[in-house]
Amino acid sequence: MSKPVVAIVGRPNVGKSTLFNVLAGEMISIVKDTPGVTRDRIYADVTWLDKTFTMIDTGGIEPDSSDIILSQMREQAQIAIDTADVIIFITDVHQGLVDSDAKVADMLRRSGKPVVLVVNKVDSIQKFMMDVYEFYNLGIGEPIPISAANRMGLGDMLDEVAKHFPEDADTDEEDEIPRIAIVGKPNVGKSSLVNKLLGEDRVIVSDIAGTTRDAVDTRVKWQGRKGKVKEEIERYSVIRTVTAVERADVVIVMIDASEGVTEQDAKIAGIAHERGKGVIIAVNKWDAIEKNDKTIYKHTNRIREVLAYMPYAELVFISAKTGLRISRMFETIDAVIENQTLRIQTGVLNEILSEAVAMQQPPSDKGKRLKIYYMTQVAVKPPTFVIFVNDKELMHFSYTRYLENKIRDAFGFAGTSLKFIIRERGEKE
Repeated sequence: MSKPVVAIVGRPNVGKSTLFNVLAGEMISIVKDTPGVTRDRIYADVTWLDKTFTMIDTGGIEPDSSDIILSQMREQAQIAIDTADVIIFITDVHQGLVDSDAKVADMLRRSGKPVVLVVNKVDSIQKFMMDVYEFYNLGIGEPIPISAANRMGLGDMLDEVAKHFPEDADTDEEDEIPRIAIVGKPNVGKSSLVNKLLGEDRVIVSDIAGTTRDAVDTRVKWQGRKGKVKEEIERYSVIRTVTAVERADVVIVMIDASEGVTEQDAKIAGIAHERGKGVIIAVNKWDAIEKNDKTIYKHTNRIREVLAYMPYAELVFISAKTGLRISRMFETIDAVIENQTLRIQTGVLNEILSEAVAMQQPPSDKGKRLKIYYMTQVAVKPPTFVIFVNDKELMHFSYTRYLENKIRDAFGFAGTSLKFIIRERGEKE
């Protein structure tokens, strides 16, 4: 199953970002910045005990404000509420219970989502506990006192959050259906592609930006194989995009053939890469491009150059309007799903490893050479490999990439990233 999504919501200046930064900075492993991914993240992966979830920060909610910026922040918070599995509603003990808190609580109550009520800035239980009790009046559950700045009460809060996560045992047939997210900037043709995949017009298509306001989640059948296609439109919202990518098996990043890879395209492709998803770059409106015998190679080279960090991504040049290469799109989706779940026997892996080491000696530093003992695959989606070595500090990035290329030469793995974990002998897998 995909990781649960937890949204932090509340009024301005109650400590949402402080809580987010504390959890993001101390309780998770931050993934290194990927080219094309914004550093101003409002999401992070958090691991608490044996649970992992995606955490989303939001701007402050001012329920009655007509200010444009505050209205947009409220709208983005509503998107987070709609996409979250669990909501952390954070309030401020120093400000006390105010009318805006009650209005936010009403928003959350209407969502029908599990809500964990948190009262922040409780630096002393003895001093503030009577003030904490006041928040029972919201009628949204038991308030949990914390101090995000002082790291107090976070364990109790996360325990309560984790209680609302679905258990793996709850996985039903629908969870076994591959999920495909179609993402891209407005007017790139996402709705047209959804219609072609569905084989019928189920989504309004026009040239007006934002025509489709909601995410579309629809079952698709291709030669007897089931799938779910999720379209993410709106304003290329980071919140919706991260959630859609997180829950997808394959992400189709649609770009406009006449524009090439924009900054927004690179960001969403980077998020999909970072999350280890299958990735297909759908170059749409190919029918409108003047062509010669070199056109497709020039476009391919430009795309590969911008998305150099994901050379494995599959490229399909299509026209969602005319149906050009839509059947090829289905075939590519099938192939990427298979590659995402491909498992390689340990014996075969180590034959490739031995050959690779013989062809190119591992690196050394100050007279000490890297020794690679063996490799084994431990997971899929994405295919994940553990390499056991004598000293993981000696495993340079370039040598890991060399081994990855040798594995790809042997097995392809087109359309999916590969993850490598370096361990010293004696460390647990």
